[in-house]
Amino acid sequence: MKHGDKVLLHARNSNAVLETMFATWMLGATWVPTNFRLTPPEVSYLAVSSGASVHIFDSAFPDHAAMARTENTGCRLEIWIGDGPLTWEALATEPHPPRRPADVDRDHPAWFFYTSGTTGRPKAGVLTHGQMDYVICNHLCDLMPGTTEADASLVVAPLSHGAGIHALPQIARGAPTILLSGERLDCEEAWALVEKHRVTNMFTVPTILTMLTRHDAVDRHDHSSLRYVIYAGAPMYRADQVHALRKLGPVLVQYFGMGEVTGNITVLPPALHSLDDGDMPVGSCGFPRTGMDVTILGSDGTHLPAGTTGEICVRGPGVFAGYHNNPEATAKATTFGWFHTGDLGHMDERGFVYITGRESDMYISGGSNVYPREIEEVLLTHPAVAEACVLGLPHEKWGESGVAVLVLEAGAKVGEDELLAHLEGKLAKYKWPASFAFWPELPKSGYGKVTKRDVRRLLEAETNPGTRP
Repeated sequence: MKHGDKVLLHARNSNAVLETMFATWMLGATWVPTNFRLTPPEVSYLAVSSGASVHIFDSAFPDHAAMARTENTGCRLEIWIGDGPLTWEALATEPHPPRRPADVDRDHPAWFFYTSGTTGRPKAGVLTHGQMDYVICNHLCDLMPGTTEADASLVVAPLSHGAGIHALPQIARGAPTILLSGERLDCEEAWALVEKHRVTNMFTVPTILTMLTRHDAVDRHDHSSLRYVIYAGAPMYRADQVHALRKLGPVLVQYFGMGEVTGNITVLPPALHSLDDGDMPVGSCGFPRTGMDVTILGSDGTHLPAGTTGEICVRGPGVFAGYHNNPEATAKATTFGWFHTGDLGHMDERGFVYITGRESDMYISGGSNVYPREIEEVLLTHPAVAEACVLGLPHEKWGESGVAVLVLEAGAKVGEDELLAHLEGKLAKYKWPASFAFWPELPKSGYGKVTKRDVRRLLEAETNPGTRP
């Protein structure tokens, strides 16, 4: 491994995940973590598109490693976490002399944070060392003020994304980070760990926060040590918000952000959460983060007045350096000198931001971004499917869930189970539609394009489109 290398990591949460992060940075290389729930084809694409010369794979994913090895011919080193010819554990236990970290400046790439766009193909947002320095300071300032080595943080989400960002401020302050024993959320274990380690903060998403606070274990374990329970990634139903406040007290912190801005757009601190609707800006995701500018732009780049809906845009030291090897996408995302979030919303007179919709068709299910075109393209490879339209609709548990509206080939028949089997191995399960509808035709514009607003209107008019738990 050498300065400038890209290091792909595909692994479940473990100490090794954070160890690989810092080892990569010590060498002046770029860390490329993936969501461990992705399928082999999805991971191999990330290996190739990132230009990774080093692969580190959890031994639980041999098929992922094999496909990445085959597809990414530029890989010259493969390391395994667990069992394998060359293991991370063996390397980590060998004695090594102290070494000076590689020389990198503030603009040197530190992390390829993979996100997706309307094309459905993931893009690598380039997060730099200087940007990460700012993010750590901002998180300590706005999300967890007063954090010291006396604090402790519990991880309940993959370290490859937002939870990994959240771990860095803990490390900067010498606070321990506690991991669950498995990759799935265990509410009983989570609350037991909060009590045992006197956990003071955690990062989560609304669906996980709701699961935790509605599980009976919350009443069996002492969680009075909590000071900051941070949630982001999707809107939270007001009823769930109130329930969490009643269970945990005034410790909720909401923020609005995305990978390209490393979560640094807005914050709604504990003091602005309340059981009383009159004492908080209900429905708001907060006010701009320290050092960040937030505005609402019209399609022509004009700044819109308070109360007017437009696209939420942001600029400042938390914004990424652009998309790796994708100047067109970078230029589009930074038109008029602002980063375009793709979310529609407005600001009130006091500067609180409200998200009212999305410019793109992307929806958020269980805290994860889901991009319909990617699903539609896989569904269309089934021989019985002639046309496909996927969109997100409100879901009580997941925030939003996907509905796939299909037009079948003449005379063809296919059931839900067969369609789900077709998605197996091609898409991560969190991207699978929660329900299917079969229509004789899809509404189209005069140019022959499917009009999703009409599909949504027709779906909402149906009394029971069918759901899958």
